[in-house]
Amino acid sequence: MKGLVTFVGVLLLAAGLLFAGQGAGIIDWPSGSFMLGADRWVTYGLVLAGIGLLLIIVGWRRRSL
Repeated sequence: MKGLVTFVGVLLLAAGLLFAGQGAGIIDWPSGSFMLGADRWVTYGLVLAGIGLLLIIVGWRRRSL
């Protein structure tokens, strides 16, 4: 369970950083993405990345059963 929580956290962190990067115009991939340059995706991405980081911390701190 500890590994699963950490894995999901890493996925959410990566996706959130991708969304934020696309929204900020830092990441221009894929070129036809509707998220490119859209400010709201920066907010959504940072919230998602924060949730992912929280899950990573919880996964690391959780005791093994």
